[in-house]
Amino acid sequence: MARIIITGGSGKVGQAVIKRLLTRNHTLLNLDIAPLPPSFSQRVHTLRIDLTDAGQVYSALTSRFTPSCPFDPAKEPLTERPDAVIHLAGHPRNMIVPDVETYRVNTVASYNVLEASCRLGIKKILIASTVCVYGQPYGEGDVPFPSFPVDEEVDTNPMDTYAISKVCVEKTARGLARRYNHLRHAVDIYVFRLAAVIGEGEYEECFLDWIADPAKMKAVGWSYTDARDFGEMCHLAIEKDGLGYQVFNATNDEITARLSDDETAEAFLRKNAPGVQFTREMERREAPLTNRKVKDLLGFREEHPWSKYFNYDSV
Repeated sequence: MARIIITGGSGKVGQAVIKRLLTRNHTLLNLDIAPLPPSFSQRVHTLRIDLTDAGQVYSALTSRFTPSCPFDPAKEPLTERPDAVIHLAGHPRNMIVPDVETYRVNTVASYNVLEASCRLGIKKILIASTVCVYGQPYGEGDVPFPSFPVDEEVDTNPMDTYAISKVCVEKTARGLARRYNHLRHAVDIYVFRLAAVIGEGEYEECFLDWIADPAKMKAVGWSYTDARDFGEMCHLAIEKDGLGYQVFNATNDEITARLSDDETAEAFLRKNAPGVQFTREMERREAPLTNRKVKDLLGFREEHPWSKYFNYDSV
């Protein structure tokens, strides 16, 4: 059981993460500009914060988790630090605010959280990034994938502001992990690249949208992230120490395309993404944005496959 600060916990992904972590008996504090719904607010306190203000971030990371009158220093000492920080906050795509604001908020907020966490000696930091760093979802036109399967070693070379901001965040995380581990102040910083996020009850709507516009399904690499499964990845990451700086595709197991009975994922990709190099043989139905690393290093096992919630034969 850990004491964990979550930024951006009031959003769709954040609520799924909070729900899973509460079932694992972790103690949580949410940092956000919006409150949590009543179903969570009785168990998780929210501090309203501007994460682009370094002073606010530093103060929040040294805050108590539970408001009370009076405070009980025996139950929660003022100097107690969190065991981990999960940074989810930021603009989750382009076109919410002007590009310059997307870049500013995502990079500055992430730097503030990372730098303050490292200076305070917090040993575990999880960062939400995106598979958009590979360059496809918000590319200019039909941008080819660099190779299949798309793993964490593939070059990150996006052209849109949102993904560029996330590349900067990843580089910041890597640099600070190197700096503090070099100084023998051990810190684990794990970056999770989320795909198209599907929440509970959203599968039918999402898949019908992809069927109506196959270019969208291709742009997200025929892969997705179940918000609840990502919550479990976060729990597993909290439990797994000593990996230093790591990047994980936070994706699902199986390709989302409809395959014929004897068709493999590789055959489908050769037909629908011709000319893309294959770096290894793929499993029969393996998702193109492979999650092999998060399974191997963190022990993740998918609980919410898309086939559990959507049937192509019903369309």
